[in-house]
Amino acid sequence: MRLLAVILFAFMTAACNQEQDVTGSTQICPMRSYGSYNPRDMNQCVAACKSCDHGNTVTCTTACTLRGAH
Repeated sequence: MRLLAVILFAFMTAACNQEQDVTGSTQICPMRSYGSYNPRDMNQCVAACKSCDHGNTVTCTTACTLRGAH
């Protein structure tokens, strides 16, 4: 019975971790779409976010600002 409780707890804990691993593949889409992609350029960053990450203007502007775009 105790083993069953530990196994259930392990599965519940594993199910809570929905964060995806960062592998660097998120930078491939903007590079493919924009020949000279500059992540510090706000217009390019927002456009890449909208097309590659399927974001909207508000969320992409916030994300780009947090990444250091101006």
